[in-house]
Amino acid sequence: MTDTLSPTSAEDVLAAVRDALAQESPLEIVGGGTKRGWGRSVKSNRVLDLSRLSGVTLYEPEELVLSAKAGTKLAEIKALLAEHKQMLAFEPPEFAPVYGGPAGRQTLGGIIACNLAGPRRIKAGAARDHFLGFRAVSGRGEPYKAGGRVMKNVTGYDLPKLLCGSFGTLAVMTDITLKVLPAPEKARTVLILGLDDARACEAMAAALNSPHDVSGAAHLPRAVAARSGVNYVHGAGHAVTALRVEGFGPSVEARCQALRALLKRFGPSEELHTMNSGALWREIRDVAPLLPDGPGESAGRDLWRLSVPPAEGAVAVTAMRNRTDTDHYFDWGGGLVWLAVAGTAAAEATSLIRGAVALRGGHATLIRASPATREIVPAFHPVSNAEAAIAERMKDAFDPKSILNPGRMD
Repeated sequence: MTDTLSPTSAEDVLAAVRDALAQESPLEIVGGGTKRGWGRSVKSNRVLDLSRLSGVTLYEPEELVLSAKAGTKLAEIKALLAEHKQMLAFEPPEFAPVYGGPAGRQTLGGIIACNLAGPRRIKAGAARDHFLGFRAVSGRGEPYKAGGRVMKNVTGYDLPKLLCGSFGTLAVMTDITLKVLPAPEKARTVLILGLDDARACEAMAAALNSPHDVSGAAHLPRAVAARSGVNYVHGAGHAVTALRVEGFGPSVEARCQALRALLKRFGPSEELHTMNSGALWREIRDVAPLLPDGPGESAGRDLWRLSVPPAEGAVAVTAMRNRTDTDHYFDWGGGLVWLAVAGTAAAEATSLIRGAVALRGGHATLIRASPATREIVPAFHPVSNAEAAIAERMKDAFDPKSILNPGRMD
């Protein structure tokens, strides 16, 4: 039987962690519960549910800073920022549908704990690059804070960078402070039609190396583009390479024209304006083109996220497609590959995927798989002995009794 604790304050969180420590009873840390399918299942019958630890505690639009409790819904934060024409520039994805859940439940703490960022990462950076400070409770049952409200006043160890991406295994965050940025006035997307993977990576590289300030560069092969909800994309009948340009209206228009002229040698192009452009990049951000349309389609399809040098992405995918049944698309100018794999034994697929990626200096993360596969396949790419030793020392410093999310990142 699962015992669920629902704290409403940082003091409640502290008491819950200290009680778990005293009883040596591990806790599964949950916000919206939207990413519980990522990583190994936590071996615990006690859940620390932070969803009631909610609310924006500070927002100064003129200073571009926002603080909120860790359980605050991301949708609430986005709505507040939109009122002031601001945004979370790292473009956090909505992962709940990846695991079959409804959208809109993910929390700020979950996004930071997983260091999630969307297509704009190539320009704005990852979540950790906007993470200014936090308050938390360590696995030792000690409250502490780190960072600040602006980048320049941070001294000592950069603990926000350490906690961002730790999946709740080092501390329970209770309050989070972020840098926010003005939202662009307009966004348009240049579409180049009919390129194969290798040629698309060349086009994306040319666009990103141009002076036209591209904020998104993705490539959808023909079969994946056909699943888009954007008419101009699914009706193209070709593979689609998408290049996003954002900013003030006249500037966006001029840069799109210049970009289309620069890339004319790659083939015919089209252009999406603000509404359709936004819809396409939300699909790319949320992995929508690779999600099943019905409950039966998810059987046997594991979802991988591959990080590779952009010039190596097409080569790595070709090596995998020659030996297994896959669908894929590229983001981050070719440096991020989303891969859905079907019809291959878990161990065989893991060896194939991680081998192909490692040969090219990248790493592969298993995002979604069946419960059986999750138990035998590590979600995270193997690290060197030196890296493992550092991680072990960090775990011992913050959570020596393995009270917090034990086994999640194993």
